[in-house]
Amino acid sequence: MESYLEQINELIPIHRKVAWVNPAIHAMYPVVIAEGEQLFIYDHDASLACYQFIKHIPAPMPIPKGVRAAFQLRDYGGRIVCVVTPDIFDASDGFVTILHEFVHCYQYETCEQELKLRLDVARQASEKGDFMWEIQHPFPYDARAFTQGYADFFAAVLRADQPAIQGARGALRAYLGLHDYEYMVWQEWKEGFARWVENRVRPALGFPERTSGLEVPYSRKTFYAGGAAYIDYLHQQDSSVVNDLQRLFARMLG
Repeated sequence: MESYLEQINELIPIHRKVAWVNPAIHAMYPVVIAEGEQLFIYDHDASLACYQFIKHIPAPMPIPKGVRAAFQLRDYGGRIVCVVTPDIFDASDGFVTILHEFVHCYQYETCEQELKLRLDVARQASEKGDFMWEIQHPFPYDARAFTQGYADFFAAVLRADQPAIQGARGALRAYLGLHDYEYMVWQEWKEGFARWVENRVRPALGFPERTSGLEVPYSRKTFYAGGAAYIDYLHQQDSSVVNDLQRLFARMLG
């Protein structure tokens, strides 16, 4: 039952090297290994400065190989946990991926639920019982007005051209309408911020930054790259904004 304990504890010295990057990875969160139909729960014991095996439970849903996620685990007091499959340990940067998911745990614990209540797209999805809206929202990724508009926005961010950024964001808002625009900003904030933190962790551990996401055709992962770039621009304008996720979201939403 403790078969992954030694591997998970390899995260401890890695975390010490990079915890300074951002408050989002200051804390250590539970790591859950999904294997077959079982979840193996490991949690950090601050007094011992290591992870401990807690228990194993049946998986509440089928969890396919390759999953890297953060979600509430009802059978562990409703806590937010990082869920991965054992192949995470086969990747040289697997622990970086776990830290990426720790960012999502931090977002959840600090302000994510409060921010969702401000979004009409999230409220309407909740009223319909659509708990997968963050992944399944029907966004017009292939529409030329969006693809060109987002390419213009990204280019303006890379130039740090504030008037062009504002113009591109305004054009995207006008074209997309309320729900699609809210969805775009939500993904830029949630996944873009996790990517931004990850891209500060990676060089500190000897890995190149992750740049994927802006390939055509566009998809939800487009917002990982676009959001990270926009957050980096906002950070250059005001370095404190990345330490206050509610203020960061307000800046991105405009």
